Amino acid sequence: MVLQLLALLAVFWAAAAAGRVLARLARLPSVIGEITVSLLLGPAVLALAGPAMFAAALPPDLFAVLKQIGEAGLVLFLVGVVHRLDHGPAGLRGGGVRRITAGSLGIPLLTGLAFAAWVLWLAPPQLRGHADGPALVLMLAVAMSVTAVPVLARIIEERRADLGRSGELSMMASMLIDSLSWVLLAIALGLQTGGPMGVVVTFVVIAVGGAIAFAANKGLSTPWAIRLSAGNPRLIAVALGVIAVAAGAGARTAGMTAVFGAFLVGVMVPRTESWSTVVGLIGRVGRALVPVYFVVAGTTVFTGGLTALPWLGVVLAVGLGFTGKVVGGYLGARWASEDRLTSTRVGVLVNTRGLTEIVVLQVGYAAGLLTPGLLVALLAMALVTTASTGPLLDLVDRVAARKGVLR
Repeated sequence: MVLQLLALLAVFWAAAAAGRVLARLARLPSVIGEITVSLLLGPAVLALAGPAMFAAALPPDLFAVLKQIGEAGLVLFLVGVVHRLDHGPAGLRGGGVRRITAGSLGIPLLTGLAFAAWVLWLAPPQLRGHADGPALVLMLAVAMSVTAVPVLARIIEERRADLGRSGELSMMASMLIDSLSWVLLAIALGLQTGGPMGVVVTFVVIAVGGAIAFAANKGLSTPWAIRLSAGNPRLIAVALGVIAVAAGAGARTAGMTAVFGAFLVGVMVPRTESWSTVVGLIGRVGRALVPVYFVVAGTTVFTGGLTALPWLGVVLAVGLGFTGKVVGGYLGARWASEDRLTSTRVGVLVNTRGLTEIVVLQVGYAAGLLTPGLLVALLAMALVTTASTGPLLDLVDRVAARKGVLR
């Protein structure tokens, strides 16, 4: 079993690497290729090899182990993402960033409500499923509102010289958006598991977890703890990684998602140079294991439960996804007194959903909030909006060059 597990992991990593190469050849963010190939790997093997060969290559007991590895990798990766969410109090308190955040979050929430109205009242019953109504509405609103900080950071780094203020403004707003989105997602999960009382339990868990994280942050900020992290980064990374995985398991036991455990640990760790090095080690391990998470997710979704692609749902999700983020980001930036060119770039940049969106969708699916059809429609929206970021920025620059400047 061990050799078979190692062989499967090697196949998963090779598939993810191939996806990254294909994405770069297509001039797309590499994460798009990695996610797409990983999600489709299981269904492709099933279609080519047949059910018998598929079951032999991936027996249920081994699949359960891979599921645990994938979730652990996701938790470790998100610890690094959350650790970077705070970009400094001075920047996050800026009035301009708050207004951009309001536009980039508020209008997508409204488009999410519009999509939810279609799902509840007009979509086929099998697409809506049996999720709690308010929980589903909030879940869909969150799904339309997320921006992927890791992918956005990579795009901004590649284009920093051409983006001007729009890169920094988009990144700061996205950090705030994602922080608020995790809280809204936790509320949706609480509604799904226990109704109004589930929300109360969720807030209690958030409050207790937040208090523990705050106290731990103070302890880890002491000179002794900082010296320890600087002197033994690998050993401390192993210990902190174990704590993160345990926190994820504890959050899941409390009726929430393992993502919340990762969020708490990411907030808990001080943002000093030595601790950031430790978190960086954890994040790299998680990043290496994330393809396992997506292979498991794709195998779960696409090899059972989905009978037909909900084309109307895909079109609506993509259209509303573009409208909410691009228009919301643009209007928020104009409200913050930015010029038209900067505002247009902000709208395009915050439309990047990527890995964060897909994690949110998988959490909603695992909790029973999303049917396979809804998950596929929203996955298509996440991939299309993220893949369009680069081409849209190129288009904006060409228009700006042709007109001199957008006023």
